[in-house]
Amino acid sequence: MTIDKRIADDLAANGVSFVTTVPCKQLAGVIEEIDQRDDIFHIPSNKEDEGMGLCAGAWMGGKRPAIIMQNTAIGVTINTLATLIQYYRMPLPMLISYRGELREPVACQVEMAVHTKALLAQMNIPTYHFHWQRDVEEFDNILKYTFMCNKPVAILTDANFWGGYGDQ
Repeated sequence: MTIDKRIADDLAANGVSFVTTVPCKQLAGVIEEIDQRDDIFHIPSNKEDEGMGLCAGAWMGGKRPAIIMQNTAIGVTINTLATLIQYYRMPLPMLISYRGELREPVACQVEMAVHTKALLAQMNIPTYHFHWQRDVEEFDNILKYTFMCNKPVAILTDANFWGGYGDQ
């Protein structure tokens, strides 16, 4: 089973029926996997904060949502996370490509990587870092946790987790 299929299967097994995504090269496989499924409604977003608004609407409409996005937009999501997702105690699994970490080939991605974990920690958002493919074994438990405690949770997935950029 591929990592992409495992992630999509875990989402579905935990009742996630609405996923919004913002394009990212690292996340392309999992986005394609989700887009092909009948048990998950997938709607692409132009921006991460817009996607969080869509997830909030899905939650209020009785769906379990998730967002798939890049860490480079964490900065623009701070207000939406604080005043909508956290204030109204909405569970939101955030599968985030952790651009700018080890094996990143694009230098400008590094600057946001330096701040990603600190911003999430400042907001008291539980954060998990998937560096090895075996780390996906925790994904099911992380999903159960976020829906149990009604909190957003960040799962940072770096280039090593996704297999690098063809440099292996």
